[in-house]
Parts: sequence; C-alpha cells; structure tokens
Amino acid sequence: MDRRRLLKGFAAGAAFAGLPIGGALANAADGTATATFTALLDEITEAFLLSDPESLTGLGMDRGERGWARYRLTDNSPAARERDRQKFADIFARLARLGRESLSRVDKTRYDWVKYFGESYIAIEEMGYGQNGYPSPYRISQLTGVYQGTPDFMRAQHRIEERSDAEAYLARLEDFAVQLEHDRLQTVEDQAKGVIPPDFIVRKTLEQLRSLMAGDPADHSLVESLVTRASAKGISGEWGAQAAAILKDKVMPALRKQVDLYEATLPRTTHDAGIWKQPRGDEFYARALRYYTSTDMTADEIHQVGLDQVAELTARIDTVLRRLGMTQGTVGERVAKIGEQPGQLYPNTDEGKAQLISDLNAKIVHMDTLLPNYFGRLPKSPVEVKRIPVETEAGAPGGYYFPPALDGSRPGAFYINLRDTAEWPKFSLPSLTWHEASPGHHFQLALGMEQEDLPLLLKTIGFSANVEGWGLYAEQLADELGVYKDDPLGEIGYLQSLMFRAARLVVDTGMHAKRWSREQAIRYMVDVLGDEESNVTTEVERYCVWTGQACAYKVGHNVWSRMRTETEARLGAKFDIKAYHDFGLALGPVPLAVLERELGNWQG
Repeated sequence: MDRRRLLKGFAAGAAFAGLPIGGALANAADGTATATFTALLDEITEAFLLSDPESLTGLGMDRGERGWARYRLTDNSPAARERDRQKFADIFARLARLGRESLSRVDKTRYDWVKYFGESYIAIEEMGYGQNGYPSPYRISQLTGVYQGTPDFMRAQHRIEERSDAEAYLARLEDFAVQLEHDRLQTVEDQAKGVIPPDFIVRKTLEQLRSLMAGDPADHSLVESLVTRASAKGISGEWGAQAAAILKDKVMPALRKQVDLYEATLPRTTHDAGIWKQPRGDEFYARALRYYTSTDMTADEIHQVGLDQVAELTARIDTVLRRLGMTQGTVGERVAKIGEQPGQLYPNTDEGKAQLISDLNAKIVHMDTLLPNYFGRLPKSPVEVKRIPVETEAGAPGGYYFPPALDGSRPGAFYINLRDTAEWPKFSLPSLTWHEASPGHHFQLALGMEQEDLPLLLKTIGFSANVEGWGLYAEQLADELGVYKDDPLGEIGYLQSLMFRAARLVVDTGMHAKRWSREQAIRYMVDVLGDEESNVTTEVERYCVWTGQACAYKVGHNVWSRMRTETEARLGAKFDIKAYHDFGLALGPVPLAVLERELGNWQG
C-alpha cells in the first residue's frame, strides 16, 4: 500500500477527521467486540502508518524512539507492495468477520468508515495496476511518481532543527534514487501488461523530468533547501557539497533512466485520453468512481447530473452578468471578458506573485472573523498560502492543501500554482481560498487533527467526496456569510467555481466512459467556463491521470447541500446552524452513505 496516500488522503490532501465528542453519540457496546475492533485499528495503524517513515514525518512523529524515520523514505518496491497487499487483505478479512452490530454507535460509524476504505483499496489492487490501491493507472506521470512527490516532501516536511536532521536529509536523498528506480521498474511491469499513458501525458512527464535534471546540481532546489535551513539554524557543515554530490552521482542517473524509459515509450503511445483504453478499463473506471464518490452512482448518472447542474449554474451566472450590463455573447465568453478587465490580473512577475499570495493571506485573516457566526468549534492551527514549487508547477493542479503536523510544529498550507497569473484573475481567487483554507479543507482537517479522542488511523484516512464536497460547501458558506455582498464579480467567481466542478462530472465521465477526446474535453470546458485554455488543458490532463477523482467534488457537495436543506426542513425552529456544522464535521470524512445516514438521524 502507498502509505503516503494515507497522509495525502484520497487525492485532495490528507483527510484528517474528527468524531463526536461529549455526549453526541451513545457509546455502550459489547466489550469483547469493542476490544477486538480497537485492536484491529491499532494493528492497521502500526502496519501502514507508524512503520512508514514519510507518514511519521508528515505527522511530526519522527523524533525520539521513532527518530529512525528521518533517515528513510517510504519503501515503494514491488516486494514491499506485495507484502502490504497480503497484510492488508488479512487484516480486513478479520475486520469483515467482526460482529458490527455488537459495537457502539460511535464504533459502528468508525467500522463503516474503515471497512469502506479497505474495500476501496482492495478493489483497485485487484485490477493489477494503479498506485498501490489508489486509482491512478500510471506510476509515473505529470502528477504521480516519487520524482515529483519526494522533492515536495523533502522541502516542505523534512524538518531541519539540528545536525542529525541535516544528516538524515542526506540519507533520504540517497534513498530518493532508490525510490526512482522502483518507480521505473513498476512502470516497466505495468507496460508489459499493456498499461501505457497517452502521448500528451508522456510528453508532459518528460518535460517535468528534464526540468528536475536541468542545471548544475549545486543549484538545485533540493540542495538549496538543505543549505538555507541548516544555515538558518547555525548548523555548520559541507551540506551543499554533499547534497550536490548525491544528486549528481545517484539521483540524476536514476532520473535519466526514467527519461530514457519514457522516450522509448513515446512511439508506443496513442492519443486516446480515457481509461477505457487500458486493460479492463471500463471496470477500472467503475471501481474508481466508487472509490472517489463513495456512492454507487454510474458514469451515465454522474454525466447527466453534471449536464443538469452546468445548465442551472449557467443560468444563475447569466442573471448576475445581466445585472452588470454584460448581455452579449455566451456566459463563458462574458466570464472570460471579466478576466480581461483592467486590474483583474496580477503582474506575471515574482513581485506580482508575491502580492497575490499576500492578498490571499489577508482574505483568510478576514474570514477568520466571520466563522464564529456558523461554527462553535474553530481550529487552533493557522493556515498560510504558499507557491507550488517552480520545478513541478507545469503539470501540477491549480491548488491543493497540506494539513498541519500532528504535533503543531507545521501549520496548514494552501499551495497555489503561479506558473502564469493569467490563470488567476482576481475575481476567481476568493472562492478558491475558501475552498482550500477556511472554512474549507484547513478548517475541516485541522479540527480533526486537534480531536484528542479520535484514533490516529482515523486522522489519516478519509473520502474525497466528503472532503472535496465540504470544500465546495465551504464556498457556499462564504457566500452565505456575505463576502460577496458588495462584490458581484466575486459572486460570479464563486458560481463559476461550482460550475467548474459540475463540468468536471461531464468531462471526466465523457473521456473515461463515453470516449471523448482530450480536445473535445478541453473545448467543452473552455466554452462553458470561459477559462484560459492553458488552465483547462492542465485540468483535463489531470483527469486522465487521477481517474474519477474529478467526480468527487460536486457529488460530495450535492450531498452536503441537500442534507442541510432536508435537516432544516425536518427540524424547523430547532435547527441550529452552529451545532449542525459542528456535528457534521465531527463525523469526520466518512463515506457519503455514512454521512447521509448520520446527518439524517441528527436531532439537534
């Protein structure tokens, strides 16, 4: 199993969760069943979390008796994958035999949560390819592979506080080369099964691999990160020279072998974008949709929901545009013209990008003053906006979130892609910020990190449809809190954000189930949304690699929004928005079926 995914969650950042505290749920149960279930959770935690060095670093637990973790990276070898697969199957077979009905209500919720996680992992592993239980079919792509994940991890999560940390950094650099070779070997194995990415994915991956190899190793960001941080702590040593030597002698040759592999692969590729092209591709996609949406919705059902909601949101945006006197052209064309208005774009310079980040951090500070109107519990951990590293920004998504360390040593971070500020007109940025930071991902996930009575395992696994659905629901809450009262352009940005996620339902199912081409998908999104084609192209290529993940957002939002409406109608005057949100968040990022059940039973 790819343990790093336990921290990154189901493709949206790590899904850290919380469960009801106080007297929210009764907790009387059969003692034997409870003890067995608790022991199984502990066994899973030890096997797939506390034995993994990168997970321990991400949690801030790589000190003291677990200090060994700082010197190693995740073992991503085929042998480790097979060991994990067998161990995982054994543990979850025992979980399935456990008598669920003997558990308390709290533990039944946790049981359903963990059981669905195990079933999702096993369903993907049975396909024989993918990212170790994660439904991305390609081990190396513009978004997958240690070549882009490990440098991010080293720069952002490996702490440099003392000499041993710098020494551990060097040890991990050497292990990075080993990881790269394992990825290459797994890719060769997958290609022998017929799993070959589309030509445009291979080209983008080659572009990023070559970018990592460009220039003098002494000037590489992995060297600079170590030197700068060691110097800041007064840790003397020839760190730069040692790191550069490892890059030159071990890492760069391993990267070169990946480049050679994909250069040889390119003549074998086709331009087909969808997973249907791969072995048992239709079955892979059905399993991926269940993995990401945690529902039994079919591709056809999801596609139709997307079409319907695109139409609805198009009409809502049209109404606001007409209020502004913008009546000519399609909605997409008119929205595109907003981005061309004077003052809508930050300069595409280092100074302009720094100002963009500063402005977003200021928006988060203002939002913090509004949140007590809708929530009783607020996270203690702060969140800050950062730039996605230049080396990987070409193929990276527009933005993503990393949660804080378990010990509070690292705040939450919202990473934004600033390869071209033209992709981020100012009217589009507020909704993105609420989604990734507060009251979105940071709010939900940091609260879970601070939940003391929740088992550690359940702070590190979750479901994209819940997490990403909450992110979109958070954008809705920002609107309700009045942030667009005097900002109609910001309101259009918010509605466009919702429509963007609805369009994803259409495009993802279009490519993977209805055999749309990459170009058809790009044209649909440009026409509907009015977005920059460069931005849309990156998105569409992302959907080709993270198969089905784009469907999690709007499917999850629909559930969060619908359950709120139904609960308000059911409880009437008894409905308390703060208590409702606290309860919903305290459930944690459970499967949508569990979320619907628990919210539907809530009595206020």
